[in-house]
Amino acid sequence: MGSYIANTDKEQQAMLRAIGCDSFDALFSHIPDEVKVKELNIPSGLSEIEVLSKMEALADENIVFKHIFRGAGAYNHYIPAIVGSVVNKEEFLTAYTPYQAEISQGILQSIFEYQTMICELTGMEASNASVYDGATAAAEAVAMCSERNRKIAYVSATVNPQVIEVIKTYCYGSGTQVEIIPENDGVTDIQALKGALNESSTCFYLQQPNFYGNMEDADALGEITHEAGAKYIMSCNPIALAVMKTPAECGADIAVGEGQPLGMQLAFGGPYLGFMAATSKMMRKLPGRIVGETVDKEDKRAYVLTLQAREQHIRREKASSNICSNQALCALTAGVYMAAMGATGMKKVADLCISKAHYLEGELINAGLHAKYDQPYFHEFVTTSSVKAEYILTALEEKGILGGLPLNDYDILWCATEKNTKAEIDQLAAIIQEVCLR
Repeated sequence: MGSYIANTDKEQQAMLRAIGCDSFDALFSHIPDEVKVKELNIPSGLSEIEVLSKMEALADENIVFKHIFRGAGAYNHYIPAIVGSVVNKEEFLTAYTPYQAEISQGILQSIFEYQTMICELTGMEASNASVYDGATAAAEAVAMCSERNRKIAYVSATVNPQVIEVIKTYCYGSGTQVEIIPENDGVTDIQALKGALNESSTCFYLQQPNFYGNMEDADALGEITHEAGAKYIMSCNPIALAVMKTPAECGADIAVGEGQPLGMQLAFGGPYLGFMAATSKMMRKLPGRIVGETVDKEDKRAYVLTLQAREQHIRREKASSNICSNQALCALTAGVYMAAMGATGMKKVADLCISKAHYLEGELINAGLHAKYDQPYFHEFVTTSSVKAEYILTALEEKGILGGLPLNDYDILWCATEKNTKAEIDQLAAIIQEVCLR
């Protein structure tokens, strides 16, 4: 950012010291050295063509898998061509934050349509835009529930560990205590939640389906949460929402999730999209902005920024959220995807994910692995075996297949989407069977 922000070396060093770092290397010390590019070693005096050729050769060293059986928060779905065709139009790519409604009607309408579809998908009454990713949406939802006399947020142990870390980071800044509710056979321990909730509880956060792919008893968990006077937050896979009960039907006060499955490429991890929706009672606490529909002085339909917290822009010390910049391009992508697929198309994708995941599980069991949990699941599941996960995954990588996510030495989290073919699954199972028989 030093090339774009007018600050001196002295000012940069002052900023580093303020956050407890003595150098830029220290700032990025959490990144493993083996994945850092220390220098490109490009000889001086090369022509543009020669430099381009050398950079392309370096890029070719990246491994890009054509066959993917890993999810854990980012999913390899098919994206209809119309999505890229619409989203890559220059008027959308270059659009800025729509503060001036009179010249931003197209962008405002796209956000409004996105919000409407998110409400339809979740069953909630209000949705916002401009949330950066699913983990941020989770943390913002917990922050929405904070009250003066309620400062303990409960999170299920079956939530994605990376999301839990983001929630903890947000809560540290706001003075909210985070308590983890343990799991029992791959789902939230209902009795543990019942025993933990008290008058200081602000909310309970649940992922559905959870990190292990299992379906939680969301209705019962919501009832227990509300009996204690706490708010109920459900994080959902948007594709699964096409076939499962909506958060609203489960009694959730806030629904959040990662919007990447809605038309966004895996893209090495981003940019992605966090979606948020809430009941009308929680609407005024939603961060970011809400676009509404109205009429102008000629009684024609018009779109405006109906609700946004000005503290986020001009009085940051009083802000309850740091969401303020415009993330509408990713929201537009999700909106175009949902419009192109329609309810029938999204249900078909969900049905294919379920059927292919269950076929995959059956073939893995036949190959020598064992299902770790006896729970209903959507399109992810965990296997265990006496063979180390690294041996299985290395054998797959040698054949150009990205296997599941290793959870420990012997457990693997697998995922199947509509893009995984029967031939792919059969090949994967054959390789694993060979490894297990060694």
